[in-house]
Amino acid sequence: MAIVTTKAIVLSALKYSDSSLIVKCYTQEEGLKSYLIRGILKAKKGGLKIAYFQPLTQLKIEASHNSKGNLNAIKEVQVSYPYKTIYNDIVKQSVVLFLSEVLSNSIQEEEKNKSLFQYLETALIWLDVHDKIANFHLLFLLNLTRFLGFYPDLSENNKIGFDLLEGNFSNSTSQKNVISGANFYQFKKLLGIDFDGIEKVSFSKSERQVVLQIIIRYFELHLGGFRNPKSLQILETVFS
Repeated sequence: MAIVTTKAIVLSALKYSDSSLIVKCYTQEEGLKSYLIRGILKAKKGGLKIAYFQPLTQLKIEASHNSKGNLNAIKEVQVSYPYKTIYNDIVKQSVVLFLSEVLSNSIQEEEKNKSLFQYLETALIWLDVHDKIANFHLLFLLNLTRFLGFYPDLSENNKIGFDLLEGNFSNSTSQKNVISGANFYQFKKLLGIDFDGIEKVSFSKSERQVVLQIIIRYFELHLGGFRNPKSLQILETVFS
């Protein structure tokens, strides 16, 4: 049993029994960790508050981690970066709910990856302080693939299609997982840009939905057991 102090980002919180939560976090020091937080749903004043465990909240925690892979315990917690807009803005809330679900589905490795943690942290702060965020989730997911190991190979980008299974540009546009034409053109707009470049990218509502479907398909092809996010519909409603 080790006591660890680390930053952590909340990926999910599930009710467990009448009064407890099981919280899954991505931590800076130890990667993916799950915690049993007893009695929090019936908590009196003081102690841990349920507001700490909203999707993608950024925390600093002191926790005891056991080596057996059972549920861990959080001893102390504070918010390391209090969001100014995310929880008051219905669009941003929906984006965060959706992204937390995708992250829960896609981060399967337990070990730490500080550059992935840093990416999540910086991207979420960007979301919090910017207003034009309609395409944020698209770029967030696409750039996340760098850390999951299947970012598109950008060489040979003069070809007329993109092979989602191979992760590279292709001319064999009749293949099942190759996108071409308008879909390819829209998808290509996101490649190789950072968040500050996203305001220059314009998509109509339907284009945005198509690009999101392409990215989700890309995740499905590269991550075993990846499930279509339940919150996808909420997101589509908010942006429609």
